[in-house]
Amino acid sequence: MKWSEADADLQAVKRFLADMSGSDLNTLLLDVFQEKIQRTKASELLKRYDLNRFVRPASLDPVALKKLELLALSIAGANKFTPLQLSPAAPLGSCSVVAAVDQNKVISALRGTEIASDPTNALALHMASLLKSGQMSNDPDDIRFCTTHRVVRAQHFGNNPRLLPHFHLFCMVTSGKDKGSYEFEASSFWEHIAVYKELFQAHLQTDVSVKLQLRGGYKNPEDLAAAIVRHGEKAAPATAIESVPGISDNAYYNGVQFTLTISAGGQSQAIGDGGFVNWTQTLLGSKKERLLISGIGLDRLVNVAAMS
Repeated sequence: MKWSEADADLQAVKRFLADMSGSDLNTLLLDVFQEKIQRTKASELLKRYDLNRFVRPASLDPVALKKLELLALSIAGANKFTPLQLSPAAPLGSCSVVAAVDQNKVISALRGTEIASDPTNALALHMASLLKSGQMSNDPDDIRFCTTHRVVRAQHFGNNPRLLPHFHLFCMVTSGKDKGSYEFEASSFWEHIAVYKELFQAHLQTDVSVKLQLRGGYKNPEDLAAAIVRHGEKAAPATAIESVPGISDNAYYNGVQFTLTISAGGQSQAIGDGGFVNWTQTLLGSKKERLLISGIGLDRLVNVAAMS
């Protein structure tokens, strides 16, 4: 039997399953997979491995990757970011519930989980949990977390062996309160940039340039960008920063999105991005919450260093 959107009986089954409680659905699916596994032969398992693009190892030097992870976490830790080791699983809907991410781009799993696809969402959830329980406070001082994490994305990246659906990210997240005059936004932004500048200098002996793109979600994105630029004139006067004119809506970032670019091997390469999001506002039900996220791809940095 093959699934068909036009099949009324299968649509009824789909609605029935969607209406089941999470625990009942999980129990049912566990039984289904248990039965399917019992029918599987070893030769079929090997065939699945050969055909499944999600399970193949990455073609990069793991020792170089681990050294870069340690370097990134050490630099961030010295700049007030607390390193965390995240779980390879996240609650089901971690990305799609609070951010505009298609759940089909995430590998959904059983027991109310999904395979981690974005560690910034996991860090934001952890921050929100700590804030809600009173275990931590982001006022007056911000909460700063960082991590390195191997993630899996379900969208197809083509047949290039270097573009696997799993890759390593280094991420930072800062949680704080609205302090007025974009004080949180400007200070947290340049704290992230300071870490990236130090990391790129140490790893590739190169500097980073920053491009600001204005997004909706803030009353005056132009004023926000101007406050960030002014703060940078004192905090990092040597950093090249460009603000792209015009506001374009983005379902992910609010106010400002930034792109990080480095020069390596004689070429300019976009290496990471970040911006302000409303995730903790949504999770905690408070408009006073502020959150800045950012991340870079470590696999790519390992390969760039190897070619330099």
